Amino acid sequence: MMRPKPTALLVDLDGTLRRWDPAVIHGIEVTHGLQPGTLHAAAIDWSRLMPVIIGDLTHDEWAEVIIADLTDQTGDEERARAAVKEWESYRGSVEQGLLDLIRDARAAGVKVGLATNGTDLLPADLRTLGLTDEFDAVINSSVLHIPKPAPEYFGAACLALDTQPERVLFVDDSERFVRGARAVGMAAYRWTGPDDLPYIRAALGL
Repeated sequence: MMRPKPTALLVDLDGTLRRWDPAVIHGIEVTHGLQPGTLHAAAIDWSRLMPVIIGDLTHDEWAEVIIADLTDQTGDEERARAAVKEWESYRGSVEQGLLDLIRDARAAGVKVGLATNGTDLLPADLRTLGLTDEFDAVINSSVLHIPKPAPEYFGAACLALDTQPERVLFVDDSERFVRGARAVGMAAYRWTGPDDLPYIRAALGL
């Protein structure tokens, strides 16, 4: 049986619509005398990351936890704090081709939602990136207190878009999250970069 054409698009933020340049992060580590990969490892440690993406910690509280970890590693709180402050000032950049697709989709009547495991900093980030008015719905795990790819997360996304799962196309750079979306009945595509744009456009009939 052929799947119906999607009438809604659900797009991930980090690693998909928002790009992070590893050279910038590496430059911050070099500036502050940290070993390569130290900042990234401290930030994504699951025991620290989970509480902030389900809203049990604020972004600022999460930053303090990262600072404490780097202080333990370096023995220098001032250096750790300066590194995290500079890291936090870098908010990434927008994948313009995907943003153009989102705008074309909405112009064609396709509802578009942003689906992210985000912190309470997300509204400010969307303003910084110029994305505040680009979505019909924003589904933020720290507001829901449920992380992607839980089925309840995707259920909330479908409700926000007022669309049944089988009519939603989900795009994310994480294979695990893609599998989670498929498990609830969504069409899902793993984002690897701008070369994926023609496929996504074709799937939406754009």
